[in-house]
Amino acid sequence: MNVVPLAAESLGVRSMATYVECGETRVLIDPGAMLAPNRFNLAPGEEEWEALRCANDRISAYTTRASVVFVSHYHEDHFRHDPAFYAGRRLWAKDATRHIEGRQAQRAATLWRALKGHAEPLAAEGRRLETADAVLQASPPLGHGTDGTPLGYVVALTIEDRREGTRFVHASDVQGPLSPVAAAYLARQRPTLLYLSGPPAYLEAQLGSELIDRGIDHLLRIIDQTGCRVIFDHYALRDAAYPERFRRLWETGQVVTAAGFLGLADAPLEARRLELWPGRRKPPMPVRPSRARGAGEGGAEGLRARATFGPRPRLRRMREG
Repeated sequence: MNVVPLAAESLGVRSMATYVECGETRVLIDPGAMLAPNRFNLAPGEEEWEALRCANDRISAYTTRASVVFVSHYHEDHFRHDPAFYAGRRLWAKDATRHIEGRQAQRAATLWRALKGHAEPLAAEGRRLETADAVLQASPPLGHGTDGTPLGYVVALTIEDRREGTRFVHASDVQGPLSPVAAAYLARQRPTLLYLSGPPAYLEAQLGSELIDRGIDHLLRIIDQTGCRVIFDHYALRDAAYPERFRRLWETGQVVTAAGFLGLADAPLEARRLELWPGRRKPPMPVRPSRARGAGEGGAEGLRARATFGPRPRLRRMREG
């Protein structure tokens, strides 16, 4: 089994896009990527836009190989709106009518309508597919974080390589998992390799440390029960202090980020946005005294005092996430 994280927070963008290959069975999971439109009251920097371009290029390139596309839910960093993207492929997607509401329900309905004539989506929940090389099994709806969260539900996907017996589980935005129901389900899947979103430590001031610790404890129990390796990314890496906050997980030797799994250094650009922007700001344009006509009472000195603002950052349009 070949597992390739294509885009992730540790690779500079919001995403959990992944390609999995078992012989002739080739699966593309959650083929979306985006940037936070506003973090630390700052728009994305040039490094983030470049990371997004590279992420979308990788996702598009691996799409040409995939025979199955899986969409766990309808946050915009997990799917693409373009119906032509799914054409000619088997598409499993989170049910657009059950266990879904709000903006996700609107996006799902829009996508499923647009897919007519391009692809025939199947509700993923509980679905199973057996091929010569692999067995694919989708989960029931699992909480997007805590049970009963207004963020709704996601669907996990288990892929078993029939030749090797290895089992890869992609658990999307279970955030830890924070839900004991999701934790129990993931342990029962007996993963060899588990890829999931970590707890949202960047919101710890609002959510409380107890909730973040609960997600850590749940994952430690899954590792203890199954001995699996873990790719731990997404929400967890939006906090610049993630190396220390999740030290208990790194110390197991079983847990790495998506970048670490690929043998690359972490590049959590969103968490570093506050550091990245100052280097991009240009100094204010100096004002020559000879051109300080009409400066009023302050004269040239007053004009210089008012001419201390650098250019406003150039913003680009972006979909809401």
